[in-house]
Amino acid sequence: MGVFFLWTLTGYCQAYPDSTLQDAKYLEDQFYIGLTYNFLVDMPENVNQRNLSYGLQAGIIKDIPINRTRTTALGIGLGYGVYSYYSNLRAEETSEGIEYDVISDIDSLKRSKIETHMLELPLEFRWRNSNAEDYKFWRIYAGVKLGYVIGGRSKYISNKNNNERASFYNGDIRRFQYGLTFNFGYNTFNVHVYYALNSLLGDGASVEGVDITMKPLRIGLIFYIL
Repeated sequence: MGVFFLWTLTGYCQAYPDSTLQDAKYLEDQFYIGLTYNFLVDMPENVNQRNLSYGLQAGIIKDIPINRTRTTALGIGLGYGVYSYYSNLRAEETSEGIEYDVISDIDSLKRSKIETHMLELPLEFRWRNSNAEDYKFWRIYAGVKLGYVIGGRSKYISNKNNNERASFYNGDIRRFQYGLTFNFGYNTFNVHVYYALNSLLGDGASVEGVDITMKPLRIGLIFYIL
């Protein structure tokens, strides 16, 4: 019986070299951190972006290989992101709700932004030409990202009136946000793209009688850690 077992094990190891045996165990890209520049598309007329609209994201993803060589996989994760959008669109808190106007006198504007803090759930289909011994490889990850805003503020600072400022929690910011993601690259540096499928502000937000339907488009770099 023992001889039969050793013969079977020997045959298995010859059929599947060490790298393949390791393939049955290794996982890829379980932690991520990213930096983006945030664009706004479908902005109202005369609304323009200003300053540096940045984004930071980080999280963990469970890698679930779906083929024997582990070059394709599903990814399900949980993360956190903070995103700022600077423009000449000003939000003002009034007794009748939140009102918006476009600042035409740019010299009077120091800073106007919308900032969101989000819990995020990335869902990805993953392809990579990796193996258990090579840590430099090409990857293409595509999917969707669901987000829930846990904190969203509007902030305005004027260049006049002793730097007049206003900052408040903006209830118009859409709590549940979602969009498409596409990540691709080689080794350490990978391009990250996120395109929102719903608007940044909820229904009813308008400026000069026109609904504000602008959506985030975030482009930047994402780094993966095993």
